[in-house]
Amino acid sequence: MHNRSILHLDLDTFFVSCERLLDTRLNNRPVLVGGTTSRGVVAACSYEARAFGIYSSMPMRLAQQLCPEAIVIRGNSGTYSKFSDVITEIIKESSPVYEKSSIDEFYIDVSGMDRFYGCYKWAIELREKIIRETHLPISFGLSTSKTVAKVLTGEAKPNNHRRILEGQEQPFLAPLSVRKIPMVGDQTYKKLRGMGIEQVKTIQKMPIELMGKLMGKNG
Repeated sequence: MHNRSILHLDLDTFFVSCERLLDTRLNNRPVLVGGTTSRGVVAACSYEARAFGIYSSMPMRLAQQLCPEAIVIRGNSGTYSKFSDVITEIIKESSPVYEKSSIDEFYIDVSGMDRFYGCYKWAIELREKIIRETHLPISFGLSTSKTVAKVLTGEAKPNNHRRILEGQEQPFLAPLSVRKIPMVGDQTYKKLRGMGIEQVKTIQKMPIELMGKLMGKNG
């Protein structure tokens, strides 16, 4: 029985990267994509904007207060869909089984490919092909499950890649903030913090039944 190898690919600050391809003057500047009305929110922000404490889903008004020199762009979902379709085609042509989980995020099951070709080497070549053909920055994580691969991609960013082999998952996750776990939103994070849980290693030591009692079905 071969172990599973799951690849998670995520385009870096996708909307911002698309806008930068269309207008190079946006390169290396703090860029915000999102609603420009008084009730608008940030749909995406560049790393330069994040340095000011700005994040996705933040009210645009607050973001502009934090970084007055930020360039605000309304965004065009049609443009982003087109870029996304091009990348989907590249992945579809190359991959045995893939899942598109959002406009800028993909999972590929590369289990068993190591017998023919190293999974990691294949993933690196796929990433290079996407960058070559679209000029968009993209990161990936390769591991034994979707969850670990997704967390790993987050740690690899910006525009890089990482692999965690079987047996290394627990030590890799242990020191990370529980915030890094997919599906842990603000409410869950506050609840975990309230219980004194800040790092994944604390959860690793807890019995599953206890997590179920504390957090319900999601636990």
